[in-house]
Amino acid sequence: MVKTRSIPNKIADYVLLTLLALAAMLCIAPIINNVAISFSDKAAAAAGNVYFWPVKFSWASYTTIIQDSQFMKSFLISLERVALGGAINFLLTVLMAYPLSKEKRDFGQRNAFMWIVVFTMLFSGGLIPWYIVIYNLHIMNTIWALVLPGAVPVFNVILLVNFFRSVPRELEEAGVMDGANPWYVLLKIYLPISVPALATVTLFTLVAHWNAFFDGMILINDPSKYPLQTYIQQMVVQTSNFSLLSPDDVQRVNAISNKTMNAAKIVVSMVPILVVYPFMQRYFVHGIVLGSVKG
Repeated sequence: MVKTRSIPNKIADYVLLTLLALAAMLCIAPIINNVAISFSDKAAAAAGNVYFWPVKFSWASYTTIIQDSQFMKSFLISLERVALGGAINFLLTVLMAYPLSKEKRDFGQRNAFMWIVVFTMLFSGGLIPWYIVIYNLHIMNTIWALVLPGAVPVFNVILLVNFFRSVPRELEEAGVMDGANPWYVLLKIYLPISVPALATVTLFTLVAHWNAFFDGMILINDPSKYPLQTYIQQMVVQTSNFSLLSPDDVQRVNAISNKTMNAAKIVVSMVPILVVYPFMQRYFVHGIVLGSVKG
């Protein structure tokens, strides 16, 4: 029997859909505006006449980016950071979440370690102790300064712990009865059925590393070693101060509009995330739990 929805329910659905559409537009509008500015003539962009469609279409900003060696170098540094930091985060998150997901009878100190992990998420030492620790490790001005301080993302660990605890215990018991050791159980049972959760925390990690710019400002002293977001932040904020720019930067700024060039850099910096996200999205759509006990 098919139930027909009441008029108030239909009205509520239309209201919710309208609100969601407006929220989506608020998120997409700045991206469309940046794309339009990046393809517009510098005079129109500087005058503020570009909204959601390019005015006097031009490739000049993207041509300049290709010729900007520092931009491409920062782009590669960001790719290196994402690959290295993502791998480290993934490995440590899995290795920490698996034992913490065990029952107390299997891991007696589980609650104590869990409280320590949660404590570090709620309370930090502050900016100066964080800086001093990294300085004393002698990793300043290197890629390790960008990936090691956040090697264990606590929020992701908690997410994965909760997912591992939802895995039917019968699967592990069946593996143990067949002679499987903890490493085999983790690699052959837990990880294959945890793909949605692993994809989710991996996407969180990749986006966090790709968008991070503040640590690059603090921990990297050589501008030639800036990751992409730090480089863009410096260009966007400081292009009005020509004393901070190199002669090559000044020449490029005079050749094209700051606004179109910065918009083009922002658009290019979004491309890797826009490419990766569709492949990850299907795991969000299909839900979190894929595995179950087959009767």
